[in-house]
Amino acid sequence: MKQADKEYMRQALALAQLAWGRTSPNPMVGAVLVRDGVVIGRGYHHRAGTPHAEINALADGSGSSAGATLYVTLEPCSTYGRTPPCTEAIIHAGIARVVIGCLDPNPHHAGQGVAILRRAGIAVTCPVLEEECAALNEAFFKWITTGMPFVLLKMAMTLDGRIATVAGDSQWVTGPEARDEVQRLRQWADAVMVGGETVRRDHPALTVRRVPDWEVQPRRIVVSRQLTPEAAAALLQPGLFPEVIAPADAAAWREEMVRLGKSGVTAVLVEGGGELAGTLLQAGMVDKVDFFIAPKILGGRNSRPVVGGENPLRLADALALHRVKMVMAGADFRITGYLKG
Repeated sequence: MKQADKEYMRQALALAQLAWGRTSPNPMVGAVLVRDGVVIGRGYHHRAGTPHAEINALADGSGSSAGATLYVTLEPCSTYGRTPPCTEAIIHAGIARVVIGCLDPNPHHAGQGVAILRRAGIAVTCPVLEEECAALNEAFFKWITTGMPFVLLKMAMTLDGRIATVAGDSQWVTGPEARDEVQRLRQWADAVMVGGETVRRDHPALTVRRVPDWEVQPRRIVVSRQLTPEAAAALLQPGLFPEVIAPADAAAWREEMVRLGKSGVTAVLVEGGGELAGTLLQAGMVDKVDFFIAPKILGGRNSRPVVGGENPLRLADALALHRVKMVMAGADFRITGYLKG
């Protein structure tokens, strides 16, 4: 793999992220057009129904694109949808080489774009920075292959794993930097999910506030057997009218996720509380955890734990994470990891 290919792909990734939270149910994609070692065009997919990244990069190009190399984070589309296939535009532009970050995971499309370009005599290099390109659209990848949304469990806790005092006091466990990161996650999510106890105790907004006049607020989903949608709306701060659900078991949770996927929800952000976290983990619904850990010890045998649910009898029953990463968010630790399977 050429070092230059990596550098230009990193530029394409940075462009793709400019549309963070705006393209659902489409993926975020960036593209860079290069000729003779000079970038002559840049583009990214702004939102669903608008031109794709490749088309925007070609339109942005200065001069002829003939003989140029196109770098794109996701395999170019090869079928007609709300927009024409990008493979046709690339061929007609006279592009000599296409460098692709990762293949389209859609089983109906995967590899077809590459094959079409190669049949047209265009050199194709794939993958380049595959892990980074795939991670950017992990929600889309799951949704397009399974029909169900990607579920991210976000929790904020003390060092001893507590989310609130026995009286329910929980504001604020973590610092402003961690809370800003949570706002960014809400931008990414199509729906934010909380338990009924969280609604009664905290009266949250569950809305994006870090960007003024954010155009697409996430759906608000409350998991409760007692609350009605009207009662939940009265307890929540202003925002979209909430949905109230109460799946009884793992099979019902799967049905609920399929329903959400069919309605265009590609990503669900779960924000608590502990009982809901435990329920979703035990039902096998969580794909990834994102835990913010404050360097403080609350103590107290009745302080509220970060994960509730049924008591496991063996340590071997613990859920193991893989691809674990830790970074700092201000003074707090941020640990992410994926559930196997």
